[in-house]
Amino acid sequence: MRLSKLGGKEIVNLNDGGRLGILAESDLLIDERNGKIKAVLVPDFKNQFSIFHDKNFLEIPWDCVRKIGSDMVIIEMEEEHLSKRRFSL
Repeated sequence: MRLSKLGGKEIVNLNDGGRLGILAESDLLIDERNGKIKAVLVPDFKNQFSIFHDKNFLEIPWDCVRKIGSDMVIIEMEEEHLSKRRFSL
């Protein structure tokens, strides 16, 4: 599947049915040594009115992706394992 086909798909957690975001708004972490996807960084919009320019992202390891369908990406991950990272733009 091409990367351009992934845009617009919603990310849903299989464990709780929670919607985590849209893949088009996300970034991918790529392993520079082998070119494989390590994780998906989904923007955390709970703090969208922050004064700071830093953004919080939910880091979803690529091995948690279970299925890529026509409308959504299904991941399987416990909520307590969803790690947040902060990036400066």
